[in-house]
Amino acid sequence: MPERPGVLVLMGSGETAPTMVEVHRSVVGRFGRGPRALLLDTPYAFQENAADISARARRYFADSVGVKVEVASGSGALIEADWVFSGPGSPTYALDHWRGTEVGAALKARVGSRSGATVLASAAACTVGVAAVPVYEIYKVGAQPHWRDGVDILSSLGLPVVVIPHYDNTEGGTHDTRFCYLGERRLSQMERELPDEVAVLGIDEHTAVEIDLRAETVMVRGRGALTVRRQGAQTEFPTGSTLALAELRELAKGVSGFVPAAPVAQAPEEESSSATLAESVQRCESRFDAAAASGDAGALSEAVLELEGEITRWAADTEEDEGGVDQARAVLRHLVARLGGLADLSSPHDRLAPLVEPLVALRGRLRKEGAYDTADAVRDALAEGGVLVEDTPQGPRWILRS
Repeated sequence: MPERPGVLVLMGSGETAPTMVEVHRSVVGRFGRGPRALLLDTPYAFQENAADISARARRYFADSVGVKVEVASGSGALIEADWVFSGPGSPTYALDHWRGTEVGAALKARVGSRSGATVLASAAACTVGVAAVPVYEIYKVGAQPHWRDGVDILSSLGLPVVVIPHYDNTEGGTHDTRFCYLGERRLSQMERELPDEVAVLGIDEHTAVEIDLRAETVMVRGRGALTVRRQGAQTEFPTGSTLALAELRELAKGVSGFVPAAPVAQAPEEESSSATLAESVQRCESRFDAAAASGDAGALSEAVLELEGEITRWAADTEEDEGGVDQARAVLRHLVARLGGLADLSSPHDRLAPLVEPLVALRGRLRKEGAYDTADAVRDALAEGGVLVEDTPQGPRWILRS
């Protein structure tokens, strides 16, 4: 029996969004057909809509990735599963149920044994370091900045670090929400509380850090970067960057002199799927505006249909707190309303046809009857109104003067 691949994937966000489809497919593809796949629902299990989140995640992995996923809460099947995924929710709730428990031990064993695929994103990714950010308590409840003890899965790889997803978040607009909603001021304060040997690994949104546990290589995929930060100094690895796990260890420990290699280009399919929903909405709005300005009815409809397709693609995204799909639907309704208002713009030719075509037909009958002067008068009258009549071998046709 062939040896089972070993891979750990940490995602900054977008774990059930179109941006991460190619990453999931490539990891699942390491196992051939039908890997035993589990969704660990702990981080969001306390939410009233937990069943809906699980259903949407299962549908995403079935439809977009091609893998059937079962939901699990305990440790029983974690070791035997080929592929285990956990993502959105509360880091604190996950820590309360993983740290010092059989589930946490099973997750550590999967990575420590270099066996199977373990994909941890967003809230779940927060827990894998020496310490974890209790983001809800700090950002939404107002607790003083502090760390919680983490599950510390990465120490088995020689990485005494804390992991901060949503590293490049910009939701705050006028206030700093980078670094998983901490902002620079609070992260700097919290960094001073870390032991000297502990670094920060920041993972941007819609970005994955894929660690091949057997080859000991690290690759950054998606649309953002991996950042290694020590006491405010940062080294950034943009998407496409590859490095040895040993190099990442040295950098995390503060060993100087390491220069990141140039990133490799993304595959075209992966690059094309890297746009966020917000960017897709903006693109469709711009296409609609351009079509309205030029009077292109077909392009107006295409822009609306493209936006509807993007909303469908993103419907399985489980990161509900961003409200992206609801905002996109609001834009779609607005564009449909505008489309109705622009109906008169869509085809001037069609609007004038009931008036013009009977006159063109009248001119044709006059010509057949030899009344050329009257036929020419009809033609000249149409021309004064902006309608040009041309005689062709297939019969007369009319166009609107520009």
